[in-house]
Amino acid sequence: MANFDILILSNGPGEITTWVLPIVQEINDNLATKYEQIRVSLVLSPCPNATGNEHKIASQWNGINRVQSAKDFFPFLLWGKTADNWDWADNGLVIFLGGDQFFTVVVARRLGYKSLVYGEWDVRWYRYIDYFAVKDQSIVDKLPSKFRSKCTVVGDLMMDITTNKKEEIDPFSTSLKDINHHDNSHFTVGLLPGSKASKLAQGVPFFSAIAHYLYQKNPNINFIIPVAPTINPEILASYGQEKINSLVKIFGNIQEELIIENNQYYLKLKNNLTIKLITKFPCYEELKKCDICLTTVGANTAQLGSLGVPMIILLPIYQLDAMKSWDGLLGLLVNLPLIGGNFAKLVNWLLVQYTIKNNKLYGWPNIIAKKEIVPEYIGYLTVKDIGNKVLEYIEHPHKLQEIKNDLSEFMGAGNTSQKIIKIIDKIVGSYV
Repeated sequence: MANFDILILSNGPGEITTWVLPIVQEINDNLATKYEQIRVSLVLSPCPNATGNEHKIASQWNGINRVQSAKDFFPFLLWGKTADNWDWADNGLVIFLGGDQFFTVVVARRLGYKSLVYGEWDVRWYRYIDYFAVKDQSIVDKLPSKFRSKCTVVGDLMMDITTNKKEEIDPFSTSLKDINHHDNSHFTVGLLPGSKASKLAQGVPFFSAIAHYLYQKNPNINFIIPVAPTINPEILASYGQEKINSLVKIFGNIQEELIIENNQYYLKLKNNLTIKLITKFPCYEELKKCDICLTTVGANTAQLGSLGVPMIILLPIYQLDAMKSWDGLLGLLVNLPLIGGNFAKLVNWLLVQYTIKNNKLYGWPNIIAKKEIVPEYIGYLTVKDIGNKVLEYIEHPHKLQEIKNDLSEFMGAGNTSQKIIKIIDKIVGSYV
């Protein structure tokens, strides 16, 4: 039995891949050998954006000893019993990395453990939480002065995903062998349509149609799609089939077929275009080889920005009710039966109007820079228009270099996870 338990609370796919993973890897690299009796557990809470595969993905990461899925969360919260009746060490630490900060208070009190919350935008329950690791000083300044000593400014954890040694896992590949399918390619375009159903429904057929347009203009362009760890190639490919996804016909009815060649997954489109699927995660080396990426909004933009990869951020709205990936109350309302679709149309139409009127920025590089350093497009985007934007960058590589220079200036990699580990190390060291 361990003599010190570290329990991580998290929820959605973005949190476990951009927050939990780097922290677990730092624990595994720096604390596991120092304190041999540390045990790391992950308990997931429900999230409207979850795919249901989060616990399976996390179970494959070195450094996590046990995982409980979100479906068993509330019995654990209410009665303190896990589905597998886990035992607990006398001493431990509960770390909040996604979900509701109140859960941290309840679980830490029940187990008699110390508590640490990572605060991206704000911190709550500061009277009852022992330690806070916060993104910036503005979060500290919001607190009453007597509680500010609980806080340590560590930086943006989502920006830190590229700074540590990452274990690349490939849960869906039939082989770890990497096949260079287009040996004579001179330009690589990465396609990142997202991981949530609401994004994939538009992103997969739209991005594939853009790839087909570019391929017709320049057959030497190479395309890759990094498959999100919470889905698999079969799920991804299904969004490119009209019988499953009605949006396919809007983008030229570019049907997709999932094929395997030499133990490597591809999406096959018409005119013999194949798009290579990257199923290992993380796949930073593959992304760094991309000359430019097309991506939706979200953690992808922070990841690409930290890697210094130029990108075009796309928010197509061909079907307003398709965008239902909102958090909180909005997320519940737009997913209601019968009326949810109409409510989603209204919300997203208002979003577009607000964006246009206020020059709202959605990509993390632009938010951090407080200006548009990578292009963002929202609205009824066309395959031809976006395809021509990519061709313009291919023909004018100095424009790509300008984006790289801006990303280097504003998205420099930090050491957030290492700073958080120092806090954890101090807590563990006081017991072990």
